[in-house]
Amino acid sequence: MELTKDEEAALKGEQGETLELAYRILVATGEATNAERLIPIEWSHLSGVNYNTIGDAGEEFLSKLSQTARVKVKTTLNPMGFDIDSVSKFDLDEDFIEKQQSIRKSYERMGVTLSFSCIPYEIFDLPEKNTQVSFAETNAAIYANSIANLKTNKESAFSALASALTGKSPYSDLRKDQDTHNVTIQMKVDNPNELTYGMLGFFAGKVADNSVKISGVNELDKRSCKSLCAGMGTSGTCGKFILGDDNDQTEKIDFDEQEMQKIHDELNTTDKGDLITLGSPQLGLEEVSDLALMLQNKSFKKRCMVFCPRAVQQQARKLGHINNLEKAGCEIYSDCCTCLTPLIDKKDVDSVTTNSIKGAYYLKNSNGVEVNLKPLSEIVRDETK
Repeated sequence: MELTKDEEAALKGEQGETLELAYRILVATGEATNAERLIPIEWSHLSGVNYNTIGDAGEEFLSKLSQTARVKVKTTLNPMGFDIDSVSKFDLDEDFIEKQQSIRKSYERMGVTLSFSCIPYEIFDLPEKNTQVSFAETNAAIYANSIANLKTNKESAFSALASALTGKSPYSDLRKDQDTHNVTIQMKVDNPNELTYGMLGFFAGKVADNSVKISGVNELDKRSCKSLCAGMGTSGTCGKFILGDDNDQTEKIDFDEQEMQKIHDELNTTDKGDLITLGSPQLGLEEVSDLALMLQNKSFKKRCMVFCPRAVQQQARKLGHINNLEKAGCEIYSDCCTCLTPLIDKKDVDSVTTNSIKGAYYLKNSNGVEVNLKPLSEIVRDETK
């Protein structure tokens, strides 16, 4: 891989240990993906925030790194493990709270925007078309490439952090102006809802490589689009989808009722949940508004946890939506999401009802609880009075 003199100097440690480490990560990533060079990026979105996922080693690494490291480009952050405003309501381990706060402070010292959101594309202004960014959150990377007309590979926690510290990323794979899809998935399910699109994404992630074409889909509303991106990001390496016809020469694979049922059977493990979770990915303002309208003159018969970014909660509260949701029995949480949160623990909860494929996957495999999958319309119909 070709480096500039300045990049070579940084790689040799002539600009300090922090940049040496960052460039070592980028060069290793670039060589693994056959990158020709490093290119500038304008925005980095980091994962590696939740103490549940990075543990003591990650917390200690960030604490040490943040003593000298500072980000060079706009840098935003994925959700952490809890909402500080409500953490006292839960019986969380004090060590977890302390370590999570340490991680928060480390990113703050480095100059990272403490967004704690997996949907940065909804709470920040998007840059111009074809801008290079570096997104580690999988649903955000897929949304950026497929909907927002930005360019990013599905970055790791380390490569996105290295990009934030250097303002550079390897020029490879989905960053290039080329269509690399080798599979077209033909949507054959009638009357799809957001859960259907989540399963379509989960299916696509399993059968496609870097990118995939999807035929038989014309328009996606916000909820269905995010569900598709999240499902795809959960099951494989695919980082981009293209909506279009199926008249090219690529391999054709049908996504029909039978394939959908296989995925539903894989992730749905029970007929009912002890509580309801909504927000994986977190809900944006449009979805919060829509949910408030659906719940008008209704109330949930069991606990319902709603996850949205703090910026969205603040906007929605001013508009009266949060008050309406709370009247309907919703508990509103920011800075965290359904996935990988210790707020949902198998010692307290046996099963969870959700409309999220991504949420179902992590609730089942990481939190160890049973999952009841339903589209939002059915959740509201069946779980309210």
